[in-house]
Amino acid sequence: MKRNLTNLSLFTLLAAFAAPAAHAVEYRTVLPKQSSIGFEFRQMGVPVQGGFKRFAAHMAFDPARPEAASAKIEIDLASIDAGSPEADDESAGKLWFNRSAYPKATFVSSQIRPLGDNRYEMRGSLTLKGRSRDMIVPVTYVPGKNAATFDGTFVLKRLDFGIGEGMWADVATVANEVKVKFRIAATGN
Repeated sequence: MKRNLTNLSLFTLLAAFAAPAAHAVEYRTVLPKQSSIGFEFRQMGVPVQGGFKRFAAHMAFDPARPEAASAKIEIDLASIDAGSPEADDESAGKLWFNRSAYPKATFVSSQIRPLGDNRYEMRGSLTLKGRSRDMIVPVTYVPGKNAATFDGTFVLKRLDFGIGEGMWADVATVANEVKVKFRIAATGN
């Protein structure tokens, strides 16, 4: 009888550890209407917020195997909402995004590392205006009933990408730091 209880306890323990992997969901289908990419910077000390209306996100994420995850996000820079039509038009020029030569910004992940409590560190390369920079992006995974969200915020330096050149390179006028905030919602299988 004691041996049967020991075997039962061992089986129960193994089943408990195996349960998360057996019920893991792989998130692949992005929900554009529930997703967003925004930014904030300071112009002459005043906060300015904006965002992008069109982007494509391709991802594969299994919470049981985060090391196998991947993400690629392409932002249509023509979809910018910088707060006014004048600002949107100005951003298209060579001093800012130079959208005729570089219509998209792209982030491609290279590694995703778990930090605990549904938090992850995503490493990858951001390409903007023809310049690529390695980035480390903190991401929080929020599982839901029918979908999950992946939320993150990071800071980039616009001058590293040649954004705001010429008279706009003065960081007293437009801050070099741009906070990027995103939410990617996705369903799983």
